[in-house]
Amino acid sequence: MGEIFTGMGEILAAFADGDSWMIREALNTNAAWVLGLILMLAGGFILMMIYRLVPFIERHLESYVMVVSYLTIGGVIFFGVIQRFVPGMIGLDFSNTPQWLQPWPWTTTLPPFLFLVMTWVGCSYNVKLRTHLAFNEFRSNMPRGAQMVLLSLDALLWTGFSWVVVVTGSRIVANAASNFQIVPGTNDLMQWWFILTVPLSFVFLVARVLENWFEDLRNFRSGDPLIEQAVIGGDT
Repeated sequence: MGEIFTGMGEILAAFADGDSWMIREALNTNAAWVLGLILMLAGGFILMMIYRLVPFIERHLESYVMVVSYLTIGGVIFFGVIQRFVPGMIGLDFSNTPQWLQPWPWTTTLPPFLFLVMTWVGCSYNVKLRTHLAFNEFRSNMPRGAQMVLLSLDALLWTGFSWVVVVTGSRIVANAASNFQIVPGTNDLMQWWFILTVPLSFVFLVARVLENWFEDLRNFRSGDPLIEQAVIGGDT
């Protein structure tokens, strides 16, 4: 137990120093799992309280991030296509093509990182809407006690899965930062800025899991229905 607390202190000290190499080394210990669980649950609870205090954020946070990421991906790809094909169509070669029409090398490398942001933030949004695979038709015919047990099991499994992603994802972020990995085709756009959204997205997901579980608990105590049919693309 003493080693765990010592390791947690080393992780916090490394983050305080801002040294990516020290952070990477400190995260490669068992203490990262303990500290990761604590910070993930604390972050999820704080986010859940923010959702309750600011309904606008609760309703639109993930959807806005997804829409902005999607439109940015579409815009980059669309402009990249114009740069590659329009000059040839109008008879220009590389020597007399304007600078803004010459292909930018990052137009094929940046969209995958933006897609990473959209995907995992969308995962949190999916949990919010409860449109994940839950066999609701089967569960709706079960006794209320069994329904609550399965909903609690869902919350526990989502939390455990998020715990793994937060810790391992943080290690990947630290590794990318310590190696100064940049987005291919750019000069100073760091990969870890985008990879960081993976563990952060799963903290958002934990907030949604806690939010849903407390709602289920209230419904269980009040006698309200526990299982409702989720609609993909709908809202709650």
